[in-house]
Amino acid sequence: MEHSIPEFIKPYLWSYNTNFLDPQEYRLRIITNVLNYGNRQATDWVLSEYGEKEIKKALSHPLPGEWSKKSYNFWSIIYGVSAPLKPREAFKHS
Repeated sequence: MEHSIPEFIKPYLWSYNTNFLDPQEYRLRIITNVLNYGNRQATDWVLSEYGEKEIKKALSHPLPGEWSKKSYNFWSIIYGVSAPLKPREAFKHS
């Protein structure tokens, strides 16, 4: 895995200093932000960079309060992941 974040991913991580963000250590954050807000190029990069297994893990164990309900539902259908047990904790928007 490359240890730098491409320029086209950085807008989806606007609150982080991406020059020092380890893509492996922060994979859950990167996957979450890109799947929530990213365009096709960004979401394709996440799939190629992290793979289906890591994406399913991010969906199965969502960061509390970080997912929009619509994005989460969309990606859960795409990857065949069941909703978390406590959905209100997982979503920032209803």
